[in-house]
Amino acid sequence: MGIDPNFEENREREGREHGVDVWGPTDPPETLGIRGTHVAVDFDICLADGACLEDCPVDVFEWVDSPGHPESEIKANPTNEVQCIDCMLCVDVCPVDAIDVDPGRENRL
Repeated sequence: MGIDPNFEENREREGREHGVDVWGPTDPPETLGIRGTHVAVDFDICLADGACLEDCPVDVFEWVDSPGHPESEIKANPTNEVQCIDCMLCVDVCPVDAIDVDPGRENRL
């Protein structure tokens, strides 16, 4: 199961970390929630295969540490989501559908 495309309606914003909004629930290190708003990454299912970092033409993503998380100890954080050009390459290459990009989402940068 991939990221919930309606997460901003179904989850609470818990704050910011590494420059992006954090959508709960969170309970580190096992439950990390969704990071970002326009470009959103579900940290709970991200496998950190790096495809989004490699394919993004405008370098939206940066690695951040997630020590102790059962899927991976690093995650692709949409630190530079303001640079997103809505090409959807990251969405297309993510093997677990952990990324959602929505140019019409409320609070778009």
